[in-house]
Amino acid sequence: MNIAIFTNNYLPNPYGVAGSIESFRRQFEKNGHQVYIFAPFSKGYTDKNPRVFRYLSVDLKYKISFPLPIAYSKKISQTLKNLDLDIIHSQHPNLLGTAAMKWARRKNIPLVFTWHTLYDRYTNFVPLIPDKLAARWIIKKAVRYANKADQIIVPTESIKKIIQDWGVENENITAIPTGIEEEIYQNPDGKKIREKYKIKSGEVLLFLASRLTEEKNVKFLFESIIKVLKINNNAKFLVAGEGYTEPELKKMVAENNIEDKVIFAGLVGKKEIKNYYAAGDIFVYASLSETQGMIISEAMYSGLPIVAVRATGAQDLVEEDINGFLVKNNKNEFAEAVNRLIANKNLREKFAENSKKIAKEKYTSQVCAGKMLKVYAKIIRAKK
Repeated sequence: MNIAIFTNNYLPNPYGVAGSIESFRRQFEKNGHQVYIFAPFSKGYTDKNPRVFRYLSVDLKYKISFPLPIAYSKKISQTLKNLDLDIIHSQHPNLLGTAAMKWARRKNIPLVFTWHTLYDRYTNFVPLIPDKLAARWIIKKAVRYANKADQIIVPTESIKKIIQDWGVENENITAIPTGIEEEIYQNPDGKKIREKYKIKSGEVLLFLASRLTEEKNVKFLFESIIKVLKINNNAKFLVAGEGYTEPELKKMVAENNIEDKVIFAGLVGKKEIKNYYAAGDIFVYASLSETQGMIISEAMYSGLPIVAVRATGAQDLVEEDINGFLVKNNKNEFAEAVNRLIANKNLREKFAENSKKIAKEKYTSQVCAGKMLKVYAKIIRAKK
């Protein structure tokens, strides 16, 4: 198959959509398919992949740096005219999503749309426009786009009902999560990270990998973990990630006099993150905005028990009392779940083993890409 992927979010951005695209792209190409990526230009970044084509973009800097593509290029249009494509996969309902739909219709080939985002949870990134108005506008646009697509992909089953409640009538909806690229997580060295941050072998290390922004519910998480750290002398908290809430989080830590127990590691690269997971004993996560929560499946693959707020994404991945605990968005309940795992090493080890087993069976890139390719083949046949 010749597959074109259109995305507003791609490398070098470290966010989930870019990671999802790369996971599927690599696996598709391993299976002998050709993948072409159409994405925004990112200043200072050079693609090693010759099948990546960049639209001019405007670099938006509001809370995070994010290039917004200009969805027209005479040069790229000529490239697209010459490509013999079988299918177009759009990752967004706007900007380059609009270009994706135009070219799918022009070439009379199927358009697949992945609904990645709970848009009502990300209005904090839209300046000047009231949250409710921004959410209503983007959801309405996404619903209209989804209803025109030949196939909708959602990362987890729990998202299907949400988008249907928002107005999606298209019945072609399939849940396919983004898979873990197993080769990236081979031979991790957790000992190196524990030595780097002076974490003793007997100490229980709580670990978070996340963007430190409002929609990730990190303030709630820190309030919960502060409760845990105050009563557990043998526990520490390692945080990998950065974001605009970081100064507030550091202030909370300082005000509670636990600066010696909380480590802010900053942004950790893809090659190094496996070592951070391996260093941890418990993965903690409180986001209410995930459609999947790739970070949870990565933690599971790395053999970590999970404590997470019961929300979309997490509730599809974490199996209650099997590989972790799902709790209400309640600080006391979250802290109690973490305390239970800290106190019970045998339970931690049992959950850790189950986490890895579940991830290998359900959430590897090979398994997930295979599901996507079957959907592609089916929709191509239906279109002919």
